[in-house]
Amino acid sequence: MKKFFEEFKKFITRGNIVDMAVGVIVGGAFTAIVNGLSNFILKPIINYLLALMLGKNALSEVYTFLGDKAYLEDGTLDLANCFYIDWGAFINAVINFLIIAFVLFTIVKVINHVKESQDKLENVLSKGKPTKEQRKELKANGIKLSDKDAVKAYLDAKAEEEAKAKAEEEAKAAEQARLDRLANPTTEDLLKEILATMKKEA
Repeated sequence: MKKFFEEFKKFITRGNIVDMAVGVIVGGAFTAIVNGLSNFILKPIINYLLALMLGKNALSEVYTFLGDKAYLEDGTLDLANCFYIDWGAFINAVINFLIIAFVLFTIVKVINHVKESQDKLENVLSKGKPTKEQRKELKANGIKLSDKDAVKAYLDAKAEEEAKAKAEEEAKAAEQARLDRLANPTTEDLLKEILATMKKEA
């Protein structure tokens, strides 16, 4: 039992679990903001434009009825007893999606820009000097920092090894993706294969 709780504690305190929880909470709050923006700002504007163009009073009145309309005693539509397509709700969902996609794109773009700027700033500040981790590696390999040629040769060799390892990893990933696609062809792959076979037979 003690081992179980230790494993649970280790699982729950891992960084990615905490990050995920924060993301879910922030995502929920962000959804409320997006819904508020859509329902209270953009939707009224769209309703006004529709009223000018189509003569409708609101986006909520844009329906396509699939059968006979049902009316209440006072002559108003009884939507609970009608079969209809609610275009207003669909348009509202599309607006929400576009807002969320645009905001997420902007956030990712800003984060990437900040990260690139930080990397450039670190390079400018270091002026090609080895980082703390690189200094530890140099010391472990018996290379003195005063021997600039040896330091440069070691760092260049390491950078070349990392680039080669990255290229090999990308090649392996591409080959694995190709094998996976061959093992599980998509509809597009099957159609292309059929088309190629038909061309050969013709």
